Amino acid sequence: MLFCRMSDRTMAGQVLLFIWFLSLGSALGQVSYSIPEEMAKGSLVGNIAQDLGLDLKRLKSGKARIYTGDSAEYIELNKDKGVLLIKERIDREALCGQTTPCALHLQIILDNPMELFRVTIEITDINDNSPIFKRNERRFDISESAVVGSKFMLEKAIDADIGANGLQSYFLQPTDHFNLKLHGQSDGSKKVEMILQKPLDREKQENMSLVLTAMDGGDPPKSGTVQIHITVIDANDNAPVFTKPMYRAIISENSEEGKSVISVSASDSDKGANGEVGYLIANSDGVSDFFQIDENGLVTLVGKLDFETSKHYQIDIEAVDNGGLSDSSKIIIDVIDVNDNAPVISAMSKSTAIPEDSPQSTVIAIVSVNDPDSDSNGQVQCIVNENIPFTIKSTSNGFYSIVTDGDLDREGESQYNITVMCADEGVPSLSSSITLSLQLSDVNDNASVQENNTPGLSIFTVRARDADFNQNARVSYILEDSSVNGVPVSSLVSVISFLFIVSIIAILSVKCYRWRRERMFYKSGANLPVIPYYPPLYADVGGTGTLQHVYNYDVCRTTDSRKSDLKYVRPCSESIISLDTSGTQTLTHAQREKMVNDESFDPVRLNE
Repeated sequence: MLFCRMSDRTMAGQVLLFIWFLSLGSALGQVSYSIPEEMAKGSLVGNIAQDLGLDLKRLKSGKARIYTGDSAEYIELNKDKGVLLIKERIDREALCGQTTPCALHLQIILDNPMELFRVTIEITDINDNSPIFKRNERRFDISESAVVGSKFMLEKAIDADIGANGLQSYFLQPTDHFNLKLHGQSDGSKKVEMILQKPLDREKQENMSLVLTAMDGGDPPKSGTVQIHITVIDANDNAPVFTKPMYRAIISENSEEGKSVISVSASDSDKGANGEVGYLIANSDGVSDFFQIDENGLVTLVGKLDFETSKHYQIDIEAVDNGGLSDSSKIIIDVIDVNDNAPVISAMSKSTAIPEDSPQSTVIAIVSVNDPDSDSNGQVQCIVNENIPFTIKSTSNGFYSIVTDGDLDREGESQYNITVMCADEGVPSLSSSITLSLQLSDVNDNASVQENNTPGLSIFTVRARDADFNQNARVSYILEDSSVNGVPVSSLVSVISFLFIVSIIAILSVKCYRWRRERMFYKSGANLPVIPYYPPLYADVGGTGTLQHVYNYDVCRTTDSRKSDLKYVRPCSESIISLDTSGTQTLTHAQREKMVNDESFDPVRLNE
């Protein structure tokens, strides 16, 4: 049994990097936690209120919330207890891959006043993944003339875990003719070679089966295997040899599919079919989704590149002849960034209204700006629209505050639409913008002005219309029951309907017409003296005092008022009297009716 263990240098480097990360967070005043992956939902992360020195009441009054940008929300805040809890199961391998340290970066936002706290949560690895091979088996055709020491490249195993939980060693069984040799790579991985240590004899053994096992360093360890099938053939004693041990190439991230990247070549000293060389990509990490190599060694692009996702690619290539002998090399491809991402602006917290007497530098909104491009393509400058009393200030890397920059006056401008525009420094520059709406709430900052209008002055006229008919179409106007400085509005102004004015005019017209008809009916120049406290032309004979001021009329009016008629309704009391035709004698209503209807009526008898 062969055993090959990987160096512990990688693990030590990760530990030092994690210690550096924690010290950096402390220096920046950040709160940092460390939790293992795959914790159950609801598990405690840390007491954020205690660690930030915040009172639970402050978390509630400030509407504390977690902001993660476009990232998934794995953590939630319990404001009642002031703790951070696991919201969703965290898979470190899905979140960070092989990147170390793996951390979640989030912000806690509070309002009134606005505050921003940064929280970093490192996700530590657990041994939840076994080493795996891309293929379940590998076949080799090896000439019996292959010399001792001939190399045969084996597929590398992939372990999604890192550190001690990652891939540590390989075993090969049986070891009668072959052993293993590991070669360190620049990325920390190991290249696995199967070395011939004993000559082959096809006549004795034409076929062989070996098992390659990859094992990690977890406790307990996990492993993965691949079957190796060897067929012994005759007469190929020279392996292909690449012209370079490593090739380098560069390509822009916006390159079209089918673009040629680089051409590689290997030579074989054998003749005929044994000297024919083929090429293949040996990676098992998805590189073949972006690049392919043909039979002539030309590498072309077959997928869409994204600098923000991956800046470098390493392609492991093999040259194999018809005898099964092979050589290996690698291609390092650097992706060049282009300015293909506009800044992304997110409003983390904003106020919808502020008092008009707010002082200068009052924060009304906090926005985050992110541009995933690199260098100048990712450098962002932000401004707000001109001629408004607001400005934008950078508070930290990627975060901006919009603050007041002048006096506010609701009576002059009650609402502002604030446009935040951010542009990167790429060529050509890309930009994006968002618009925030802000209302100014009124404060009592204007003294009252004394009114000099006389009562009864018309202020303005309003009109309402109802499309219904008759009673359903009648509209009434009333003042809302409200007050100004404690004084009812109804004591200051009133609303008068046009129909009300018409009714007043109609009543006055009826009274005038009645008075005129009385005078025409009696044709008398004499007037009954006005008795104190009694209405003119009337007297109360019932001994009850003054008359009630209630009269009933049936009014029949035409457009020409001179032709209108006035009809009296018979009074309920027969004691009402009126003047006789001479204007010197009073008659009861019944006597007067009889006099009008009966020409033989003798008014002198009234005194008898």
